[in-house]
Amino acid sequence: MKEIYELDIYALSEQLSDLVWNGFDVWPKKVQQTIGYQIIRASDSICANLAEGYGRYTPADRKLFYRYSRGSFEETKAWLRKLIRRKIVTGEEVQGYTQIIDELGPKLNAFIRNTK
Repeated sequence: MKEIYELDIYALSEQLSDLVWNGFDVWPKKVQQTIGYQIIRASDSICANLAEGYGRYTPADRKLFYRYSRGSFEETKAWLRKLIRRKIVTGEEVQGYTQIIDELGPKLNAFIRNTK
């Protein structure tokens, strides 16, 4: 069995959380203290829940945490939409987020669906 960090879905979730983490430093203080901390927690939670689920024994337990990960993924997207709408994140950054999100979403759904 592979280690969790060897899975593509986990690597993508780490890339997404790293983008958020690195972007935080240049945001205005108001944004950092409101959306910033929330989106960091949400994006970090994607891979944390994948890892926790991966370590569970039963398929039902694994799927539960993978679904939590999916919820954190959707929360991260909601915060990103706010950042984009409020013109905190623009242009090239949006493309980076979009590329990862477009790949991660379907893979996360398939991962949950195929968990046995």
